[in-house]
Amino acid sequence: MNAAQALRHALLSEIGVDHGFGLRGFAELADLRRPRQVHGVAVATAEQCAEQGRAPEADAVISAEVGVRIAVVTADCLPILLAGDRGRAVAAIHAGWRGLAGGVIGAGLTALRERLGKSEGVTAVIGPHIGKCCYEVDGPVLGALAVRFSDVLPRALRQTRPGHAQLDLGLLAREALRAAGVAGERIGLLEGACTACDAERFYSYRRDGPETGRLVHFISAGRPNAEG
Repeated sequence: MNAAQALRHALLSEIGVDHGFGLRGFAELADLRRPRQVHGVAVATAEQCAEQGRAPEADAVISAEVGVRIAVVTADCLPILLAGDRGRAVAAIHAGWRGLAGGVIGAGLTALRERLGKSEGVTAVIGPHIGKCCYEVDGPVLGALAVRFSDVLPRALRQTRPGHAQLDLGLLAREALRAAGVAGERIGLLEGACTACDAERFYSYRRDGPETGRLVHFISAGRPNAEG
């Protein structure tokens, strides 16, 4: 499987940036710049990820280097690919419940906007992740999320048993993007892409355990004939 076979989304395709959400069996592309993910909120740059030695610990990576692919990997968590309207700066974010609670989406957007013009908008697409149908969490997880998402968390839950609920990570991500200033019409979601439900297309930690593979999601800055 190659980059041409990765999943794409119309919102990012309209901007013209090279991007893709990985599938099961997707071979990692050469020269990807990606951090060492730790379920935190730190942001790395493509330049830092290219340095010799150990990759920086981060769960978001940004780039304004034309044609340089940055990436994150997931196996149930949320991959979010972002681009400025002119395609000249991009970001990739990995967000599990810990990252959402800590504010990794806002941190990634803040770093991306530092590379953009003041009036330039952002497009964000949420890729394959474990759906509400398959993701039951307990009280400590809900308590951590409630601090940041107190107003919207009830809409993201379906109660299952005492102290447990099924959680819609995608809904929380969309609300975090909106809260950080991304227009609702510029937020995309790959529909019907639950990693736990679809064993044919996706790896899933929750379904298969820690030995499962990882999905590779990439994006690069620059588009043909971009002005300025």
